[in-house]
Amino acid sequence: MEQLSVIVESLCLQGTGNLAVSFVSDSPNTLLPAWEAGAHIDVHLAPGLIRQYSLTGSSGDRRRYEICVAHDAASRGGTRYVHQQLRPGDRLTLSTPRNLFALQPAKRVLLIAAGIGITPLYAMALQLEQQGIAFTLHYYCRHAQQAAYQSALSAPWQYGECHLWLSEEGNSPRHHLAAELTHPDTDTLIYLCGPEAFMQHQREAALARGWVAAAIYTEAFKPAVASSEVSDDESFIITLASTGQQWPVSPQQTIAQVLIEQGVSIPLSCEMGMCGACLTNVVSGEVDHRDTVQSEQEKSGAQQQVALCCSRSRSEVLVLDL
Repeated sequence: MEQLSVIVESLCLQGTGNLAVSFVSDSPNTLLPAWEAGAHIDVHLAPGLIRQYSLTGSSGDRRRYEICVAHDAASRGGTRYVHQQLRPGDRLTLSTPRNLFALQPAKRVLLIAAGIGITPLYAMALQLEQQGIAFTLHYYCRHAQQAAYQSALSAPWQYGECHLWLSEEGNSPRHHLAAELTHPDTDTLIYLCGPEAFMQHQREAALARGWVAAAIYTEAFKPAVASSEVSDDESFIITLASTGQQWPVSPQQTIAQVLIEQGVSIPLSCEMGMCGACLTNVVSGEVDHRDTVQSEQEKSGAQQQVALCCSRSRSEVLVLDL
């Protein structure tokens, strides 16, 4: 996967606890690869610390990329690093953008976000406005001061409208429902982004009111089924095709954990099977696919790839193209 060398251009607070970070190429006057709303990148923050963030802001500005990172007390290291250690001028490596949450053709779009889930949907609002496509954005936060991009979202829009709903005013997503959800429309697509429980609630509310599942798109922060929920895992052997080295993978380990323990360098990002950063070609063996990146067609194709962070092996030995 192509890597981009960038410099941290700026850090800016976007509501309490949210830090917007912009990156520019480390080569003067060099444009960054094009992207569309819904795309994400891997940010190599430090050795062994790679995290996945949605791109936000205008996709038409190829001079810079922007992400927005919410402070998380339960951070696995990425959030803490961004908020406490990252500084303007720092040099980092990024992946090129990947998009698993792209806008699909529609006459009208309904965007519903909660918390930091606003980042890809703010980019979608800007893209839809530029394309002249009607949209409505509903944005849920606990408190007004927590809202990111509030000034931009509250400015007049030609083709869309944005609404901020606050839990402190009694409009939490558990008690408030976007008016548009009560009227199914075959010309409208729905995009949801936020915590899993929020997206599930919104999706169930839409389906209960007659929306079809195919009209609802979500940006997941965790896989549909976590590998830890599977109780009948068995041990298997992984083999490196290049050297013939073999190691066992116990039911309590992932392939990625074993490889890292043995000093094998592998790319990791989300560590939940959602981003595709660690997909690796399989030379032989039968993969027990548990990622949500690959399509069913890809998972059953002749050339198999395994997500090292979450998938396992149905065969006794899995030979990796490493």
